[in-house]
Amino acid sequence: MAEQISPTRSALLASKAALRTASGGADLLKRKRDALIGEFFALVKDALAAREQLSGVSKGAYTSLFGAKAWDSPEAVESLSLAGTGDYAVDMQIESVYGVKVPRINIPERAQAAHFSPINVGARTIQASADFGSVLEAIVKVAATETKLRRIGEEIKKTSRRVNALEQVVIPGIQDDIRFVRSVLDQREREASYTQKKIKQKIDAKSKAAREAIAATSHGSAAD
Repeated sequence: MAEQISPTRSALLASKAALRTASGGADLLKRKRDALIGEFFALVKDALAAREQLSGVSKGAYTSLFGAKAWDSPEAVESLSLAGTGDYAVDMQIESVYGVKVPRINIPERAQAAHFSPINVGARTIQASADFGSVLEAIVKVAATETKLRRIGEEIKKTSRRVNALEQVVIPGIQDDIRFVRSVLDQREREASYTQKKIKQKIDAKSKAAREAIAATSHGSAAD
């Protein structure tokens, strides 16, 4: 960058301003990254808890399913499974976490399966249906938590790359520009000082010569 910058005082002032801006931007990004890292680790705990919950309700649901098939017959279980609508709506909103857009999902209340006769469906089959409803809720919770976790993780990587670019490329480049401009300006100042000194020496020499000539003329006149 030093070869492309004009070595002037205005360029030096502009580079100093750019350095302050870049340094301030790097500090802001590092604070944002640190806050996101804190949020990320908090979400890791939530994600692990959601996974553990999913694992627990899944085991319980499959145990209920095997019991329902054994006691109420596979046909009864299949009949109840076909009674549902197959739709599962969720209430999803977008919220901002330190500038990162992440989903916030509210788990809806589960509706009981419709259009079935409780006389023909045993208690174990109804319990299995309820347990698998809990599994569906747990899956949605895991999906929401891990989506949020992934997006924050991506933003941490992106912010880290920006910080590295500023600290390793942009700021050193600006500092090189400042050093280059300062060195040229200092060299010019030394040259100007040297030139002024030489000019002064010439002026002083001419003045001295003129005074000596005047003095010599005065002595000559007095001798006559």
